[in-house]
Amino acid sequence: MDQSTATSPITDLPARSRSTSEADTARGDDRRSRDAGALVSVDRVSQRFDAPSGPVEVLSDISLTVQPGEFRVLVGPSGSGKTTLLRIVAGLDRPSSGTVSAQTSHGRPAHGAMVPQGRSVFPWLTARDNVAYGLKLRGVPRRERRARAEALLAAVGLDGSAALYPRQLSEGMRQRVAIARSLAVDPDILLMDEPFSALDEQTRLLLQEELLRIWHDTAKTILFVTHSLDEALVLSDRISVMGTRPGRIVATIDVPFERPRSIITVRTDPRYGPLYQRLWHHLREQAPRPHDPADARELSR
Repeated sequence: MDQSTATSPITDLPARSRSTSEADTARGDDRRSRDAGALVSVDRVSQRFDAPSGPVEVLSDISLTVQPGEFRVLVGPSGSGKTTLLRIVAGLDRPSSGTVSAQTSHGRPAHGAMVPQGRSVFPWLTARDNVAYGLKLRGVPRRERRARAEALLAAVGLDGSAALYPRQLSEGMRQRVAIARSLAVDPDILLMDEPFSALDEQTRLLLQEELLRIWHDTAKTILFVTHSLDEALVLSDRISVMGTRPGRIVATIDVPFERPRSIITVRTDPRYGPLYQRLWHHLREQAPRPHDPADARELSR
């Protein structure tokens, strides 16, 4: 199954309501009052894989709560299990231990859609048919799914491109198709695994702004993986920093920038520099280091 349309029904979470925090009130963020998104609960999740040398512990005792409509970002060094955790939340992998659950504000089990790394659109389908793929699997009538696909393509700035194939689109345009496809099934949770990592800087910034606009309009819960500290600060409500060997949450940082926000206002905010340094401090502590000068010389070659 294509990951960008995979749904993840996650059950067994007791009904909980989110109380509006003083920080949310100060921001004047009216999104919090909407009935959208889902509460995601990750409770003591661990993941182990068998290897020729023995079991490898990828995740260890991860606990995480993402509030309805929250934009949560995961950062961490390579090998910290960010993608593994995202796949577990998406329902694509089962944890070795622990539970993952999600529930909407109406008390029903939530479902999610995933936008994976790299190219995920089907090369033999047009942009329109790529976006409508999940709707087709759900048995939505042809006319309805065509109309919804074209509306979503317009929403991500691709009106007029519905009949084009992926080979006729730029990398940034293909990624817009992938995002539109994930939104087509109207997920409660949007799971995004470094969706902009392969893009040039200009396209990346434009898609960050586009994603912020879509998120503000839909109030989806988003769990987003990135290696970019700048991207994390621009997009998120909160950032969870993951350590490695095994993967675990080592810090969670609230992002104080008011919403709606723009890349320029975030980067020019006097709080940006100290927050960036704080994030980098946590990440640097998790980075593997050479044990002696000889190792350092070998790594520098």
